[in-house]
This record gives sequence, structure tokens and C-alpha cells, in this order.
Amino acid sequence: MEAVRSSPVADKVVEFHGVQLQTQAFGNPASPPVLLIMGVMSSMLWWPERFCEELAVQGRYVIRYDQRDTGLSTYYPPGEPSYSFSDLADDAIAVLDGYGIEAAHLVGMSMGGFVAQEAALRHPRRVRTLTLISSSPVGVGGLPSSAAAYKEHSAAAENIDWSDLETIADFMRRDSAMLAGTKHPHDAEAASALIARDMDRAPSYVSATNHFMLLSGNEGATLHASRMGKPVLAIHGTSDPLFPIEHGEAFTRVAPNARLHRIIGGGHEIHERDIDEVVRAIAGHTMS
Repeated sequence: MEAVRSSPVADKVVEFHGVQLQTQAFGNPASPPVLLIMGVMSSMLWWPERFCEELAVQGRYVIRYDQRDTGLSTYYPPGEPSYSFSDLADDAIAVLDGYGIEAAHLVGMSMGGFVAQEAALRHPRRVRTLTLISSSPVGVGGLPSSAAAYKEHSAAAENIDWSDLETIADFMRRDSAMLAGTKHPHDAEAASALIARDMDRAPSYVSATNHFMLLSGNEGATLHASRMGKPVLAIHGTSDPLFPIEHGEAFTRVAPNARLHRIIGGGHEIHERDIDEVVRAIAGHTMS
């Protein structure tokens, strides 16, 4: 028997300039809008459904979407992304346009946090607040690098066959385990199911590797978090192996109006057992 949803959910395709972005909205359109932007190679499914529903129950109109080359959105041949990182930032604004929203609260996870920051810096009138989960302030150097074990795991990615879906799935399963925190046990079965669902849903899952090409470019190199004029909430796990906690702490030193919410023992993830805490923090930050 299918579970009864606690809030209305609607799917919508936003189209502009030949690009299609698959989106999904939770809650009442009259509530303050919150746009969720996920990280590298990850479709909107990586925003847990319960997270979206609980945030909607808190009186927010929650929109998640597939970025280019993920999920059901426009995809490009592997190794040939005909778009830039700045285009991803503009895509976030295009989603707001598609819903007729003048300004929204942006919530970005990992790479999605960089997208959200660039969107806020380049389109400040369209952004109410920023919530940056497991991310790092743009333009800020000198922060600690990833944990040694994660670096070793990440380096091994150069030697795998990125054209083979099962090989990619195996790497993603190991990656999910490596990114886990220390407070809660890693749920390998749930992670494996999510990865399989994400891969089955995408017409060209391999195209998601195009995101790595964008990360190596110079797009947005002149942007800096110190110019952020919007209130910033950094939510960061104290055991994050990719972006150590110092990255979250840096927001409070660099951005003019920033504060930090630490997830004790949290990793580079939104763990099922941390959803309630994260939702409460975001709800408190996005009151209007």
C-alpha cells in the first residue's frame, strides 16, 4: 500500500533556450519558496523525499530539480558538455522563472552549494537566503583538503571505466560509504537502492560525469563569498571527509551575515537520522 503524502506533490518540466529541467514541487505554492540544488553527478532524488515533505510541512514551498546531465533533464554526450558552471547557476534562476517565483531561499548541497552561491552573487534580487550544506565558500583558499582515505579513494576513480554502468555503480556505492559520517551507521542497502534508482531513471547516466569537466574550469573565478549580501546558513558535519568542518566554519569568517550549524559526527551526506535536525535549521533560517 502506498504511503499517504503529507503535502501535495507536483512534477513539472521547465523549458528555456532548448534546455529542459525536470522539477518536482512539494507543499503550498503560497508558502515561502525553497529551491533545492543537489551536488555533482546527483539528480534530485538525492534530496530525500522525507526531507522535502517535512520541510513542506514546516510551511515551505519546496522545489527540487535535476540539474543538466542528471535524471530526466537535458543531457549531453559524455565528455562534451556544451554548457558552463555559470549556466548551472542560471538554470536555478530559470527554474524560479518557470514557477513564476520572484525570489526564493536557495539550499545547495556540496557542488550545489557552489551553484547556489554563484546564483546569489550574480542574481542577488532573486535570492532571499542561502543554506549551504557540506559545501565551501567560493573564492576562498587555504582551507584543509579532503581526508587522506577519501583522497586515495577519489584518485582510484581515474582508473575505472566510466563508460560501464555497473563499474560506475560500484564506485558510487563505495563513494557513498566513504562520505558517511561517524555518528550513525552507514546504510549500504539504502544507498545501493538509491544509486540503482537514479541510474535506472536517467536516459544517459554516464553523462553525469560531465560535471567533473565543469569543476576543472575557471568559470566564476572572480566571485567571492565575501560579497554575499544575503543571510547564509552553513550546515556542516563535523566528520565530513570531503570538505572538513573548517570549510563550514569559513563561511562565518568570510560572508558578512553567516552562521554555522554543526551536525555532530555528520559526514558529507543528509543522513536519514539527521533529517529532522536539518529541517528545523532550514525552517528557522527561511521564515519569510
